[in-house]
Amino acid sequence: MLSKSQIGEYNDVGAIVVPDILTADEVSRLRQVTSEFVDRARDVTAHNEIYDLEDSHTPENPRVRRIKTAHLHHPEYARLVRHPKIIAVLQDLWGPDIRFDTAKLNLKSAGFGAPVEWHQDWAFYPHTNDHLAAVGVMFDDMEMANGPLMIIPGSHRGPIFDHHVDGVFVGAMNPDNHEVDFASAVPLTGKAGSITVHHVRAVHGSAPNVSDMDRRLLLFQFRSADAWPLLGFRDGIEKYKELMVCGQHREPRLAAAPVRMPLPPAKLQGSLYENQKGMKSRFFEQPAPARQPEPVK
Repeated sequence: MLSKSQIGEYNDVGAIVVPDILTADEVSRLRQVTSEFVDRARDVTAHNEIYDLEDSHTPENPRVRRIKTAHLHHPEYARLVRHPKIIAVLQDLWGPDIRFDTAKLNLKSAGFGAPVEWHQDWAFYPHTNDHLAAVGVMFDDMEMANGPLMIIPGSHRGPIFDHHVDGVFVGAMNPDNHEVDFASAVPLTGKAGSITVHHVRAVHGSAPNVSDMDRRLLLFQFRSADAWPLLGFRDGIEKYKELMVCGQHREPRLAAAPVRMPLPPAKLQGSLYENQKGMKSRFFEQPAPARQPEPVK
């Protein structure tokens, strides 16, 4: 599935964009399902097990920033967990034995989609080795204006940075950290139907969507079958085995990798967006709040 140059780019940069993974019909169905989810959010007034809402969300103007565990809530999302082209990409990187973790759909709607501060996924869920990656499925064209995922090249080979404030995990790095050249970030842009793949240790983030184009990215977390979570199995070992998407269940393989545990846990739970509210300073500007309608005279 991947060329030698694509594998080399992933190993050097820590991320790649792979075009033409989904067909136009597949993308169209996913967009329709997502629009229906957003419309149903009119009846939701607070974050719940499905929705993570923008701070400016109202029933009249529903604003959803994330659909949590999207694969559990609609078969169109669920079938992508075992999409043959996605699995083939991961097998080219790690070999035949691949295990799924979870999924979330980040919706950066036109004009107000929230940013994600710089962080490393590894800070949230360290494993026995770092053969883990997030696969992002593009429902829309990703351009600089609509806040694409951005990666610091080569950062997956470096340290794990502190994601704490006053000793408490916040799921984000200090933007004043001069060890990281944030100006060197490269955007992962592409056409709808493409996927991004970024290494679990890669420093990444994304700016707010200030364009008139939506930017919806369904993110799946995958790992090699021999990468076991250091924080344990929330649902037990048998459920963990059921997460295999291809190949065989493997015993853990230990490999040298820097680790910082995400403890004590963030004070605000529910999503990365809530975790990051514990930051004292931010790199990205926050979108302006929704304009309230003027009272009728």
